[in-house]
Amino acid sequence: MKIKVPFFDLSQQLNSIKEEIQLAIEEVYETGQFILGPQVLTLEHTIASYCETRYGVGVASGSDALLLSLMAIGVGVGDEVILPPFTFFATAGSVSRSGATPIFVDIEPETYNIDPEKIEEKITPRTKAILPVHLFGQCAEMEAILQISKRHHLWVIEDAAQAIGAEYCPNEDAPRRRAGSMGHLGCLSFYPTKNLGAFGDGGMVVTSDPELAERIRLLRTHGSHPKYYHKWIGVNSRLDTIQAAILLAKFKYLDQWTQARQRRAERYQELFRELIQSGVEIGLPKIRHHNRHIFNQYVIRVPKRDRLRKFLMEEGIGTDIYYPLPLHLQECYSFLNHRPGDFPVSEKAAQEVLALPIFPELTEEQQFMVVDRIRAFYKR
Repeated sequence: MKIKVPFFDLSQQLNSIKEEIQLAIEEVYETGQFILGPQVLTLEHTIASYCETRYGVGVASGSDALLLSLMAIGVGVGDEVILPPFTFFATAGSVSRSGATPIFVDIEPETYNIDPEKIEEKITPRTKAILPVHLFGQCAEMEAILQISKRHHLWVIEDAAQAIGAEYCPNEDAPRRRAGSMGHLGCLSFYPTKNLGAFGDGGMVVTSDPELAERIRLLRTHGSHPKYYHKWIGVNSRLDTIQAAILLAKFKYLDQWTQARQRRAERYQELFRELIQSGVEIGLPKIRHHNRHIFNQYVIRVPKRDRLRKFLMEEGIGTDIYYPLPLHLQECYSFLNHRPGDFPVSEKAAQEVLALPIFPELTEEQQFMVVDRIRAFYKR
């Protein structure tokens, strides 16, 4: 009998804590405080502490966390924001929604994160901020990015949507720093498939700057304080109390689930090394320095990627592609006049990357099946 391997499966995780989640939801129901109830404030304190920042502000999504952060630092029409073209659309989309122009900088081939060595050549008098992405759960090269930002007096907003709990360490003598704590602002997503996921959309901005934290709090409620008196033009972007309650119920298991992902990543690494030694060309994830990679995704690079993916689907194995088309080649950004070849590292990655199943409940047998079927494909 063929073993089915879903790309992602939340059912086992949720069933294991079903009663805790139901109790958390019932408590919200009993209080009737569905908007910015006490669970939101508790979660904000909890996540801020976990990210090693002073403040957290719950918002409606990770995308809104990015947009509100840009609004909080005054990014607008005529400004430029530097970011990688190999990321989820929200990173660039939020820049465009703020009225600014996204300025793309190519990525490092091993980590898929923005290449710091290519940033300064893109800085102009209009540059307002750098928006590095901690893709797949590993932090970007923040030491170099922060040095660049200081030299040019730029804001830094970390897109840590996939990286809650990830840690950056430039060398063995340096202390580790949590994702979201290194820039002026950090943006988190609680989308259901994240290491800490809600029952829908949700996000948070973390920071140690009290003025920025207060500005985000106001901006998420139409810029009003007190009620019906508007200091700024904001938006309606509040984290629902029910989502906050669910996230609090799940938070106590976050490190446990992340460690389970890391163990499964290690098992993949071991299994694939044997396959690579037999002559199959597979690029494995690389962990830089002494970073803590939380493996929101486990992404390999393979030849004949699309054919392999089709074969795995026929074998009952789920995969996904993050991301099949870099942002500079998206139709909506044609006005930037980019062409194929402008960002070759990103474009090559888009042709080769394949995300494999990785979630805490993924079994050893299922992982063996994934690797065995990849072996079978390349032996054909």
